Amino acid sequence: MSNDYVLKIINKYRVPATIDSSTQTTVINPLKQLISKWAGNCLSDIYLSGSRAKGTAITLSSDLDLFISLKSSTDNSLKELYDSLFNYINNAGYKARKQNVSIGINISGKQVDLVPAKKRLGNTNYHSLYISKRNTWTQTNVIEHINKVQNSDRLSEIILLKIWRKLHKIEFPSIYLELTVIEALKGKNINNPANNFLSLLEYLGSEFSEKKVIDPANSSNIISEDLYRYEKEAIQKKARESRAQGYWNEIIW
Repeated sequence: MSNDYVLKIINKYRVPATIDSSTQTTVINPLKQLISKWAGNCLSDIYLSGSRAKGTAITLSSDLDLFISLKSSTDNSLKELYDSLFNYINNAGYKARKQNVSIGINISGKQVDLVPAKKRLGNTNYHSLYISKRNTWTQTNVIEHINKVQNSDRLSEIILLKIWRKLHKIEFPSIYLELTVIEALKGKNINNPANNFLSLLEYLGSEFSEKKVIDPANSSNIISEDLYRYEKEAIQKKARESRAQGYWNEIIW
């Protein structure tokens, strides 16, 4: 019954990976046109990233993530590009929100996160992007992130933890969350999502806060530093509280 319950929860919130024609016409196409005008000759590509590309999207989070790849020859600094896009979006009539590495907007009833990044030199998917929370930058490869999650056999548990995160109002960046799930469930049966989710809560309530999580696309990028200690302790505390509950509907609903 436990597996039946968590699978029901997954189906309740899960969003199809495919983009419907209405969203393509009213959201993605207009945004691509707007971004193309902003970027001009500096634009390399615009493509879907984040949870929709990975197959882990839920209705409680942003509907779409668009990754904006700018040419390596772009002169502006990463902060200048981030601020410039933010101002451009605002001036176009949208109410933009500065987030950690993205700019959030609402368009046609959809929440969209825009991630501006500068392509590294050479024929590569590596990019540099601005981290506003710490006023610094990092190098990463979102295509490698997408492939790692898609091939992890842990999509159900990742979706469950994303649902838990939103229901309990926890700050937990998605790539950090995804890599944590993959690490915590090494060797676990892929066909037992309920027990695996309980194991995840136990992991989060114990060793998680001290565990170093490294970007698989850049060993010098410490993903676990994206949260301050007090934010990790909030996750730890909530995970312990959830694990101590006697009924599933008190953990995730």
